[in-house]
Amino acid sequence: MKLGDFTVQVINDCYIGLDGGAMFGVVPRTLWERKIRPNGKNRIRLATNCLYLDTGEKKVLVNTGVGEKVDAEFKEQYTVERGKGLVGELARQGVEPEEIDLVINTHLHFDHCGGNTCFDQQGNIRSTFPRARYLVQREEYEGALPDTARNRASYFPADFQPLIESGQLELLDGNTEILPGISVEVVPGHTRGLQCVKITSQGQTLYHPSDLIPTSHHVRFAWVMAYDLFPMETLENKKKVVAQAAAEHWLMLFEHDPDVPLAYIKMKDDRPLVKKLGGTL
Repeated sequence: MKLGDFTVQVINDCYIGLDGGAMFGVVPRTLWERKIRPNGKNRIRLATNCLYLDTGEKKVLVNTGVGEKVDAEFKEQYTVERGKGLVGELARQGVEPEEIDLVINTHLHFDHCGGNTCFDQQGNIRSTFPRARYLVQREEYEGALPDTARNRASYFPADFQPLIESGQLELLDGNTEILPGISVEVVPGHTRGLQCVKITSQGQTLYHPSDLIPTSHHVRFAWVMAYDLFPMETLENKKKVVAQAAAEHWLMLFEHDPDVPLAYIKMKDDRPLVKKLGGTL
């Protein structure tokens, strides 16, 4: 689709299954399962929606999904359903990895940056996008390094450490304009260094909240993931983002929503509601 002078496309790297209770935190299952049904193991099917953006001068990715390095045990644990994947879908659009100029990682959890790197023909890990600059918040990178019990399950050094060695990973310190019309802002809650991406052209805005609002169901203020390290900060920052998105008519990208990747938010009686593209409230 067109966003002002930019061309944007949502590309799902793969589907994964995560625990429904963890995805919805303190929300009772009797409520959230009306929105998204779990399987027999209480897992819900989620997308890993990446954003491809062509400004006319630069080709940009926001997040890279799970990627292709995962083994059979991982695929079984997370019920991975993979088609062509991010790289394959880009190729189908005529875009090769060497053409990507910039990769913005909202944070460094494996389901958002696993496609940063891949195996070469010799089995060594290398950058998937060899010409690209990769951007992440310094606080996020430093938070990904300690070998804590909680971090170990979410951060895989192979997804980002090779980019330090290749000189491609650039660490940001706070809110930054990346390119004209593309900026990032630090919105802590899910992690301390989570950055959201705002894209504006010709008066139109697309906002990528990442795991601040992972699915369209999470626009509800109290629907906060158990995965969030700082849930009260998630709640407060979500209120601010949702209010501004509704007031300024931002198009929102929901990275983990398998059914509603893009939508607008409307407020009704101080409650946020999702308006699908081409749909009604």
